[in-house]
Amino acid sequence: MTDITNRVAGAALYRAVWRWHFIAGLVVLPFILILAVTGGIYLFKDEINNVAHGPLRFVEAKAEALPPSQITAAALTAHPGTIQAYMPAPAPNRSAEVDIVGEDGLRNTVYVDPYDGHVLGTLWDGGAAGSPAMYVVRKLHSLEYVGWFGNRLIEAAAGWMILLVASGIYLWLPRGRKAVGTLRIKATRGRSWWRDLHAVTGIYTGVFILFLAMTGLPWSGVWGAKFYDTAYALGLGMPDGYWSNTPQSTVPTQDVVDRAPWIMERQPIPSSQAPEGGAHAGHGEQAIASAVSDGTVLQKLDTVVAKVERLGIVPGYAVNIPTTPTGVFTASVYPDDITYERVIHLDRYTGEVLYDADLEDLGTLGRWAEWGISVHMGQEWGLLNQVILLFACLAMVMLCVSAATMWWKRRPSGALGIPTVPTDWRIPRTLLGMAIVAGIFFPLVGLSMLLLLGVELTAHLAGRRRRFA
Repeated sequence: MTDITNRVAGAALYRAVWRWHFIAGLVVLPFILILAVTGGIYLFKDEINNVAHGPLRFVEAKAEALPPSQITAAALTAHPGTIQAYMPAPAPNRSAEVDIVGEDGLRNTVYVDPYDGHVLGTLWDGGAAGSPAMYVVRKLHSLEYVGWFGNRLIEAAAGWMILLVASGIYLWLPRGRKAVGTLRIKATRGRSWWRDLHAVTGIYTGVFILFLAMTGLPWSGVWGAKFYDTAYALGLGMPDGYWSNTPQSTVPTQDVVDRAPWIMERQPIPSSQAPEGGAHAGHGEQAIASAVSDGTVLQKLDTVVAKVERLGIVPGYAVNIPTTPTGVFTASVYPDDITYERVIHLDRYTGEVLYDADLEDLGTLGRWAEWGISVHMGQEWGLLNQVILLFACLAMVMLCVSAATMWWKRRPSGALGIPTVPTDWRIPRTLLGMAIVAGIFFPLVGLSMLLLLGVELTAHLAGRRRRFA
């Protein structure tokens, strides 16, 4: 009797997991498609930018480049405004880039030939994306165009991707006399062919999808913030007190640089200390405005660039220019090999290094997060990294297409075709436990599971009333 009861309960649990896998898959399908398509494109942002904007990004390599002060002066002459950042040419055949906030208030990137100072052209500044088009792709990837709510939707979708893979594997595992699910497409047509395609695609690519979901979550608003705070609380993020002897501002690093190590983005930058009685010791709008307009900061750019290069920062770095009396020069680089990632803050008056950190200065979770993010972006192992993750993105698209097709083929006319609600009360209790566990690790997923559980309980009770009516 116990065996029969266990088999009945097991079958009911299987149907319940299948129902949730089915419903959750359809609900998050549009968001998974957005993540897969935009992510697959963004993996090749550098290659796309090089092709689309080659005349701006590439120059003929020559013997000796101009000093940064002359390059920035040429950019300011062609595009008057306030300089925000300067990126030296990352290779002998590349142009230098100067970010300027123009008189219209818009931030633009001016491309300059570093050998003769010739201005090659201007693009609206796309930040770390490198171009306006890739900026749009990046914002779509996180649904930031919808604001904080879009970010929460993407976070929930990423969490559900993890549970969909896990539940898909559960559905694929043996039950009864069946050894395992299919490892190849056996059917030749119809819904069975799409089912096999869905199962085979998922079982071979599930680990890559799990990796993409987990390494994307650090950017999310709820899970990412929780992980960030936990890493610091455990002393495994960025060690507290690293710059305890340095005056700090209230400006987070992410507001100053285009791309900093994720675990450092929310940390405040240091403050420069104006010399007593100096030209910049005053306060107010006039002092702030004079920070750049008098040219004293730009005159020091040559010295700053020479200093950070002596310190060993690798090519591809950018120098952010201080725009307030207490601002600092910030040299930062986020290269393909994150072993060389680095952030250096220098006092705007003395050129003294106030803060210098690389990957080794991060805590264990900080280093793991940085490595995961680097691989997530397809930059750690070059083309191989990009191609593997591109296939993972294509697999996600295939899973969405096959899931939607199976649903369309199985649904009755005029109905959704959702699997029936299990009638065994033990199933809602089991799923409640799953929702609690999921809520601990993925709060937004847990919340959505509880909402779904409420619907399930309502359907369950309604079904019981109909049976005993």
